[in-house]
This record gives sequence, C-alpha cells and structure tokens, in this order.
Amino acid sequence: MFTQRQLEHILVGSKTISTNDFNKFVTASEAKGQQLEDYLFAERVISEDNLYETAATLFQMPFVKMKNQPIRKDVLFLIPEPLAQHYQIAAIDTEGDKILKIITTDPENLQAFEFIKKKTGKDLAVSITTPSTFKEIMKQYHKSLQAEFQELTSIDKAKQEKNLQELAEDLPIIRIVDTMLEYAIFEGASDIHIEPEEEQIDIRYRLDGILKSVMTLPKNVQPGVTARVKVLSNLKLDEHRLPQDGRFKIQTKDYNIAFRVSIIPTFDGEKVVLRLLNEGAQIRTLEQISMQPKPFSILKKNISKPHGMILVTGPTGSGKTTTLYTILNVLNHPEVNISTIEDPIEYRMAHVNQSQVNPKIGYTFAIGLRALLRQDPNIIMVGEIRDTETAEIAVNAAMTGHLLLSTLHTNDAVTAIPRLFDMGIPPFLVASTTNLIMAQRLVRKICPYCITSYNLNKAAMDELTRQFDLKSILSMLIEQGSVTKNIKSFETLLFYRGKGCKQCNNDGYKSRCGIYEVLDITKEMTEAIVKKATREELLTITRKQGMLTMLADGFLKAKAGITTIEEVLRVTQE
Repeated sequence: MFTQRQLEHILVGSKTISTNDFNKFVTASEAKGQQLEDYLFAERVISEDNLYETAATLFQMPFVKMKNQPIRKDVLFLIPEPLAQHYQIAAIDTEGDKILKIITTDPENLQAFEFIKKKTGKDLAVSITTPSTFKEIMKQYHKSLQAEFQELTSIDKAKQEKNLQELAEDLPIIRIVDTMLEYAIFEGASDIHIEPEEEQIDIRYRLDGILKSVMTLPKNVQPGVTARVKVLSNLKLDEHRLPQDGRFKIQTKDYNIAFRVSIIPTFDGEKVVLRLLNEGAQIRTLEQISMQPKPFSILKKNISKPHGMILVTGPTGSGKTTTLYTILNVLNHPEVNISTIEDPIEYRMAHVNQSQVNPKIGYTFAIGLRALLRQDPNIIMVGEIRDTETAEIAVNAAMTGHLLLSTLHTNDAVTAIPRLFDMGIPPFLVASTTNLIMAQRLVRKICPYCITSYNLNKAAMDELTRQFDLKSILSMLIEQGSVTKNIKSFETLLFYRGKGCKQCNNDGYKSRCGIYEVLDITKEMTEAIVKKATREELLTITRKQGMLTMLADGFLKAKAGITTIEEVLRVTQE
C-alpha cells in the first residue's frame, strides 16, 4: 500500500488528480479513519490496476499482472516467505545466471532491494504489480510449504524421536530455521522466541524492546525445528526434560551474529529463545548516547578519574552494557590495561582483555574479578554485581587505585546506594569509592518518515495530571530551554508521534535511544551516605542539587520529537 506522500507523487505528478482534489480526499479519508489508498478505491476515484499502472509509468518500471501463473519453486524461495510478505517483494523468474526478476508493490523500497541483491548475488530486474496479484503469489508460497510440511506429517512421532539428527538435516526444516534467523537479523531483532502451543508453534521477535508475532508454524514441524537449533548450538538432541544452554555464530561478509540459545521444557514442548548479539556492531561514541548537557558533563568528569566506581543501573535489556562499552571505548588507550569479566561477551573490543564467566566450572564474577586484580589492570569492567562477594571485591578494587565499571539491577540511580548497603558494604566504603551512578531505560524513537505533531487532548491531560505534577514538569522544560518562558499551560505544548508507515511497519516507531539520570556523588551526598541515609533522604538531596531524573529526560526528549510521552511513561512507571 502506498503512503500519502507516494500517492501524491503518483496521482498529482501524473495529473490524474489535482492538488486541491487530493487534499480533499486526504481530509475525507482521515475523517472516515481509512487509509488513503483504501478510500480512493472504495470511492472509485481510481481502480487498483490504474493506480499501480500509473505508478509503474511514473517510476519507469514495467507493470506486471500474473494470473494463475506458476513460479518455479527454486526461484520463489530465493526470497524467504516472511521477507516477501513483509516487504511485498517476490522473485518470479531468472534471466541466465546473473539477473533475478522480482515484482513489488513498493518501487521505493531500496533497502530491501539491496538486501535481496546481496543475498542472491544477482542483479535485479524490478517490476510493479498490484496488491491483489501479490496476494495470489503468496498463496504459491503456502502451497509449496504445505507440500513440504505434508512430508514431515507423514513421519510418525516414534520415528521422529529416533531420527532427530536426520530430521534436523531435512531440507524444509533447514529452510524454516534459516529463514527465521535471517529475517530476525534483517529486522534487527534482539531475541527470537519459538513458543510451542497446543496446535501450532508461534514465532515472535523482540523488536525495539517489544515482542511481536511474525509467523506461526504447523505443530508437526516442532521436533525438527527444535532439533535443528540444538544441532546448531551443539546441545543434546535426546534431552527433553531439562533446560539446556548453548550458542552458535553466523558470519557472512555483511554481518557477524552470535546466537545465545536457551531451551526449557514446557507443557506443549520445548520453548526455545535465541538472543542475538551483533559482534560486528560499531561501538558508539560518548556523544552518540544522547544525554542532556549537564549529566553529560558530569559523566565526562567522572570517567576521567583514575580510580573509583562507575555504576550503571536498570532492568535487563535497558542498554546498561552498551553504555559501559561506550565508556570503555573512550578510555581505551595504549597507556592503560583494561580487563573485563562478562556474561556473555556482547561486543569485541581491540586491546581489551575480555573474559567470560562459566558457572558450570565454577568460574564466577567473584573468582574472575579476583584473578583480574592479579593482571595489573588500570580499568576493570564487571558485567554485573550480583552478590556480596563480588560487591566486596569490586569496592576494594575501586579503593586500591583501579577504575571499576559495573552494572546493578535497580530501578533508579539512588536505589543503588541502599542496594550496596544490603550487600553488606559499609557506608563509608560506598561513600569513598563511588564516583557516579547512572540509571537508564531504552525508549523507542519516533519514525522520522511519518512523524506528526499534536496537542494533548483532555483525556490525556487528565491522566497526566493524575500521575504527575505538570507545573513542575513545565518549569523543568522552561529551565532546560526546551520551551519558552511565556508558555503558561501544558495544553498548548506541541508533542509528537508517528502515524505509522511502511518504513516502520505501521508502528510509528523506528530504533531506540536512552533516557538517563546521572547521580553525581558530591560532598553533601557523600556525607549522607556515610550516615547511611534512607532512599527518601537521598532523593531529597538529589532534588536540591537539581539532578535530572529519567522522567525529566524523557519529557525533554518527547518535547524534542525524539520519542513519545507514551513511551516515556511505559518505561519509567514502576
């Protein structure tokens, strides 16, 4: 389906509709809550064939309508079905060894064309077709896959159990798993969930922190899919009652992805979760983590100190490790020895000695940290402080001339201090060794292709008023220079959201960024920590010192059009 911008380009550009009429149709479709293209078809302004034929002429591409025309299976499957469905692109024929003929409903999807070109190693001959024709082609995928699934269905369960190795090497199973992994890499998923249900298997990806269903598979392929993942990650094929963990890697010239595999038995079969770690990812610069000026200057000041602790807090998946790597990247000079103990190693860094824990053989964070201290390090990164022993060694390392970076699982920066107390660390040691505590969350960014502005309606205002002191938030926005001083009311502020488009899969969001709060351990804060102040007393000091909270940072980024208020509330509400 074409976007509004594309439709204007096609219909007004070809003089099929005047600009005035086009604007009237836009207004009418919005009033009806319909997509513009659907509205134009429903009102018979233009037919589907005429629209896509006009588009083909304008984009100087052939227009193709295929009716009951079979496509060779080997050609069709050059583009995996989920990719074809998502990007509305299908392979229909080849010309010799070098050219692949494809059809699409979106002639401007250059990113997808480039991906297919790299994947197939062929030059593309692109034609435009209608959505109706494309649906017919999708049926050919289903028929081909169903035929292959039928072969699997004919294998009785007892035989499957005996021949899991053979089943894992079956071509349809390999194709299913390869498609699933490849599509996840292309979509930028952080996790793949293979979830057995009573009558089917659900495949879900975590995209930008949110789980989304991407496909369902017949129940009969479950043993084969699970066996294939086990073979790839070198796990026991005949173990179905106990959890198993493994890993494997996929390397091509375009990407280098490590998969961390976890399998647990559930009522309907074994559930598989794969965590994707992009080992070829570029580590960001400090400027790229998008912090407000004051917290950024506090962070820069503290990472230049030769010893002490820098702690990053937040829940699982909030980007803590990525932030630590970003800091390490700044500190990574030939003059210093940097060593890490991690679980797992998520990024590879040149000139950094990275070690991975292995609880199976008793190699824990505490043991690894003790060993690192005998390696003459200047800077140490510990993946996570999980227990009292690790906390004690970390604090002692920070006290004896090392700069130590680590993470803690707390909801905000201030709570990290009582957490260290709970681990048995004396208050005077916490006060003397902690340089800085930083808390963070990841919010989805508004899609730049469909961003639109709006004012908060009464219902939204009532909800925000119920949860927050909007006057203090408005004062903060004025103080930070986000809005002008003459703004008196929250209702008049412009905020932003994504309308949803092809580029963001109609979500309105694309990619993620962090929101942060940075707790500087000032003289006043140090004195309060020594006295073992409560969380509430510490919060009072941070307010007096003007610390920007994650919520405040979120509102600043919502006002700047980076994210939405809904996203900020989603990740900050405890």
